[in-house]
Amino acid sequence: MSAMQDSAGLFPIRTVSDITGVNSVTLRAWERRYGLIKPLRTDKGHRRYTKNGNETIQHILDLIDEGIPISRVRAVIEQSRDTTVAAQSPDEIWEPHIEGIISAITQFDENGVERIYNEVLSLYPVDVVTRKLILPLLQKLGNRWASGEGSVAEEHFFGVYLRNKLGARFHHRQKFNNGPKIVAACLPGELHEVGLLLFALAAHERGFQIVLLGANMPIEEIPHVVHKTGADAVALSGSVGQPDNALFEQVHNLATATEVPVFIGGRTAIEYSEQFKQQHAIVAGDDLVAGLKLIRNTLSKSQ
Repeated sequence: MSAMQDSAGLFPIRTVSDITGVNSVTLRAWERRYGLIKPLRTDKGHRRYTKNGNETIQHILDLIDEGIPISRVRAVIEQSRDTTVAAQSPDEIWEPHIEGIISAITQFDENGVERIYNEVLSLYPVDVVTRKLILPLLQKLGNRWASGEGSVAEEHFFGVYLRNKLGARFHHRQKFNNGPKIVAACLPGELHEVGLLLFALAAHERGFQIVLLGANMPIEEIPHVVHKTGADAVALSGSVGQPDNALFEQVHNLATATEVPVFIGGRTAIEYSEQFKQQHAIVAGDDLVAGLKLIRNTLSKSQ
């Protein structure tokens, strides 16, 4: 019997959340609002999930990725329809949420942003919300500013809101992970730490331990942190403009001094991937899920 199961071979909700990446609030919403999953109950009323229940959750996640809105997943499962017929485009599912938040941002209405964001988080896993809502929303806000349709104040308003929300989630996270330890920081000059916080939360959801150093981190101080914490890797995030030669040299020195893998993520990493690779850094790109898989695979091979 796995240590994650009880004496009856059933999984508690915390374990199911760890396995599937769907937080317990969302699992309860899927059960109560949509009848998608039906866990067993102990004598004290605690939820317990079977292996088949875990497989059902994964099936739900697959349907969501294929474009099935959560409100229609049960019908698709029960009727065994071709999911391509029932699927909607991402725009049909997520665009109303994105536009609703943008409308609230233009009014500097924090309660309006909060209402939509919390509603979506209650129905979809964090990874899905990040990929389908937050990242496209940030891109759209950037485009609005660049075209003159939006303002810097709007971007700052939402940036502060999101940073506070993500920071609070990170601060109040369960802290008993025992996976590989990552020192995570923004590149020097990078003042926007939302991407780093999204990475840190996604990493924590997958069992990593995170030492979070935040924005505009001097690279020369990171080896000391790695030594003190016994970290297994360093992850740096950046979306700033063209790096100068000094930064590449600092990354090279970091990779040499720490003797642990150094990963670079974000737009800067993609645009200057060859230069970073020459400094013995590993380019993780800007896809959080793929980047974390790369980190885990790399660390597994080095053990």
